[in-house]
Amino acid sequence: MLNYLNLLLLLCFANHSGTTTVSVSGQKGGNTVLICEYKAREISDISLKSRSKNIPVCPTEECSGRVFKQRNCDVVIKNLSFSDAGKYFLRVYYINDQAELERQIRTYQLHIHDEISVKIGEELKLDVLLSNADKVQHQSRRSTEWMKVWSRTDGGQSERLNIRDGNLIINPFTANDTGTYRALDSEGSVLITVTVTESKKKLDSTDKDKTDDTEQVPVIYWIMSAGLVVYASLLVSTLVALTIQKHTNS
Repeated sequence: MLNYLNLLLLLCFANHSGTTTVSVSGQKGGNTVLICEYKAREISDISLKSRSKNIPVCPTEECSGRVFKQRNCDVVIKNLSFSDAGKYFLRVYYINDQAELERQIRTYQLHIHDEISVKIGEELKLDVLLSNADKVQHQSRRSTEWMKVWSRTDGGQSERLNIRDGNLIINPFTANDTGTYRALDSEGSVLITVTVTESKKKLDSTDKDKTDDTEQVPVIYWIMSAGLVVYASLLVSTLVALTIQKHTNS
């Protein structure tokens, strides 16, 4: 009898809280959509919550905020930043067939990704916002294994790693630091992924002009120029001699 009651309570809790979490991803600086997929016609209101924080949702895209409702109850988040990563709860309030107000809850896990390039010897700044992360891992381009870079319990794993303004700083950056970094929460869900590549220095237009100005002239150019000067001198001398001879004979 006790086991039956425990099972019934478990089923009721699962039905009420909604155990399905929808994974959503977006590029840093881009947009993402929390798709509601609820087809009730008479939706009276929606509310969005993240990490015990209520997030205002504008009714239309014309609002000045970054978060607004689209279609029936979808929620759009614009201009994504790493601080947007994490779990969201969307509550949809609607009127049922008996004209009573009911509520549905949708749960989302938002993952933000980005790509950056860093020059060797410079500073690598990982904007992973450690206040929301439990650990940070690194996977090099030549390996499938994830190595721990930082954790809330053990701290940083390298002497070149520092923490500044809640972000990870690796200085100086080396070729071995390239690859993919990811920040995970306490439940092991990925919050942020950053792909880091080595930046190759390219000449800008100013440097190119300077290079062209100081570039050495090929030897063949000087040989041809000298030949033309000699040929022109001989031609002039010949013409002068012929002119003198003509005047003498006359």
